[in-house]
Amino acid sequence: MSDLHDEGMRVRRKVLGDAHVDRAEARKTGFDAPFQDFITRSAWGMLWTRPEFTPRERSLVTIALLAGLGNDEELALHLRATRNTGASREDVREALMHVAVYAGVPRANHALKIAKEIFAAMDAQEADS
Repeated sequence: MSDLHDEGMRVRRKVLGDAHVDRAEARKTGFDAPFQDFITRSAWGMLWTRPEFTPRERSLVTIALLAGLGNDEELALHLRATRNTGASREDVREALMHVAVYAGVPRANHALKIAKEIFAAMDAQEADS
């Protein structure tokens, strides 16, 4: 099980970035530690490591699902992760167009608003660097 956790942590850091993972690990308590271990092993160690999708493809599927389900905080996190997954803004736009048809225009409209805010913040951060 340790190998699965270690591999999950490696992929999690590669996709979300060390700063995010370090913050999440620092906030971890005895209460949510089992959940953090579960998502590290299952989502990151078992799912994100599967070879059938590239990181870019997996990123886009994740963004579409999160947008369609209205999981705004996780959506924002995965939009920021596009800088690490190879998903372009055009890719994201197209994924959100699918959300409009298959999950509803209001969900896609809200997700586009979030994407514009996140991408603008990323651009400002890069300009300051």
